[in-house]
Amino acid sequence: MATPVVTKTAWKLQEIVAHASNVSSLVLGKGSGRLLATGGDDCRVNLWSINKPNCIMSLTGHTSPVESVRLNTPEELIVAGSQSGSIRVWDLEAAKILRTLMGHKANICSLDFHPYGEFVASGSQDTNIKLWDIRRKGCVFRYRGHSQAVRCLRFSPDGKWLASAADDHTVKLWDLTAGKMMSEFPGHTGPVNVVEFHPNEYLLASGSSDRTIRFWDLEKFQVVSCIEGEPGPVRSVLFNPDGCCLYSGCQDSLRVYGWEPERCFDVVLVNWGKVADLAICNDQLIGVAFSQSNVSSYVVDLTRVTRTGTVAQDPVQDSQLLAQQPPLPSAPLRRIYERPSTACSKPQRVKQNSESERRSPSSEDDRDERESRAEIRNAEDYNEIFQPKNSISRTPPRRSEPFPAPPEDDMATAKDAAKPSPAMDTPFPVPNLEVVPWPQVVTSTPALKAEPAIIPATRNEPIGLKASDFLPAVKVSQQTELVDEDAMSQIRKGHDTMCVVLTSRHKNLDTVRAVWTTGDIKTSVDSAVAISDLSVVVDLLNIVNQKASLWKLDLCTTVLPQIEKLLQSKYESYVQTGCTSLKLILQRFLPLITDILAAPPSVGVDISREERLHKCRLCYKQLKSISGLVKSKSGLSGRHGSAFRELHLLMASLD
Repeated sequence: MATPVVTKTAWKLQEIVAHASNVSSLVLGKGSGRLLATGGDDCRVNLWSINKPNCIMSLTGHTSPVESVRLNTPEELIVAGSQSGSIRVWDLEAAKILRTLMGHKANICSLDFHPYGEFVASGSQDTNIKLWDIRRKGCVFRYRGHSQAVRCLRFSPDGKWLASAADDHTVKLWDLTAGKMMSEFPGHTGPVNVVEFHPNEYLLASGSSDRTIRFWDLEKFQVVSCIEGEPGPVRSVLFNPDGCCLYSGCQDSLRVYGWEPERCFDVVLVNWGKVADLAICNDQLIGVAFSQSNVSSYVVDLTRVTRTGTVAQDPVQDSQLLAQQPPLPSAPLRRIYERPSTACSKPQRVKQNSESERRSPSSEDDRDERESRAEIRNAEDYNEIFQPKNSISRTPPRRSEPFPAPPEDDMATAKDAAKPSPAMDTPFPVPNLEVVPWPQVVTSTPALKAEPAIIPATRNEPIGLKASDFLPAVKVSQQTELVDEDAMSQIRKGHDTMCVVLTSRHKNLDTVRAVWTTGDIKTSVDSAVAISDLSVVVDLLNIVNQKASLWKLDLCTTVLPQIEKLLQSKYESYVQTGCTSLKLILQRFLPLITDILAAPPSVGVDISREERLHKCRLCYKQLKSISGLVKSKSGLSGRHGSAFRELHLLMASLD
């Protein structure tokens, strides 16, 4: 009799390099649970098929980082909002730009498609919510009421309401047909990150940075229950398709909640960090998370998760026990959404649109097509997913299969002792957990082992180094415990160069610190510059930048040449320190420098004034040299680009 294989409840499916730069937003297709869209600081929107390493399509056209993306339910359209406030809608089946919507004055924080009509709602950092008609390329209505950025928007299942969550700690419910706010739900003590409608009942769930989830009755407009004690800020929630429970993507775990009364049915440990979005397909919950340019996908087998009844004692539940467990009597249902059988009617216009918001199709459409491209990078996957919907097919559509689960770790260990090669006989293939490079970008994406052009300030491992190379090779047969001295000598063997570098830097920092303790800031900076080690200069500037009163005009003459070197460094932390120091100098001393240089010459001899004039001329010359570098880098995307653009505006008076 064959031994049954015990599989995992949750596992990591895949990790990919999604963009050439940092990922800033992502979303899962709720219709299939198999389509993933990512937006990056490289101003692109990339589409992926879950558990496949290759990018299906890359959408271009935005000129600033993509802050928000959203797929409609049939997964035929995708909308993306950028940092500049522009919104673009693409037709995935036709592989072309459909609309460009302009009107917001700040970056787009949230988007959502209407469930039936061709409308899109957008929330922005400018606190406004706008409803757009995709067909007529215009703004139907603007909703005002929030005082801070709108972080999440969701249409109700019947398409009549719109819920909004914002950094002002409130949730608001808007009536689309009347064009006004129906109700406001206060109670959260932190920014509200996500809202979600119950699929059937008049019920709304909201998750906040105050680590609480609140359930709101949409008939009585009052709170039903509140779940407190989340392990971290609530960023992603999702109701089960039948509405029996709510899933909350917490820090490294999935929690399953009921609300009448509030209770936790189950907790599943998932090492996904800060999960960004959730979707359900084939009794499996798909979760995605991102860090820098990497995107990871995870799977939770919902057949082994308790979704009704009492609180589970163990994080992992057996599916047979779940089948035997009788569900609790459900609470009386609230009013049920009435879904229209046809496309919804257009929301009532309650105000006349301005000329900037009321646009008709014209030559701008041609310009959008020229500026925006949909690059199909994997034709086979594209044809499989985005096949024409109007073609006649006499065979039923192929249903996606669940992702196979790997065996439990302890079972795999037991098999290792009995079989020399367990992977050949395992009935379920173990998913590949290695980081898969993005093969589509040939020129701009470096190989994973190559040193990047810009080394990030925060990273999980050193660039170009392997931690295992620094550790002694210990054979399994040797179980003798090493004493500390022997272990240190083995670790340092062959790495004398690294030890010399670290010892030298420690000695240099001690030298600068000895001068710093005397209270002479200028001399300590001069000593750091004389060492000719930018790392020491960065360490010192990070201290000086914390107290603006330490900056003096004579200090600027010494630091400015070093700032120019920092701005050209390949290390992100060096560039950040240089930008911070330059910003302080421009804000405190640039008006003084320009006023002194523009002043008429004085009568008589004034030594102090002559010295101050000489310092101002020297600073002005150095700032002029740096301004060209700042201008050339102001076109960069991401955090660096924003910092350089701000510096470019501050240096406008130098031109």
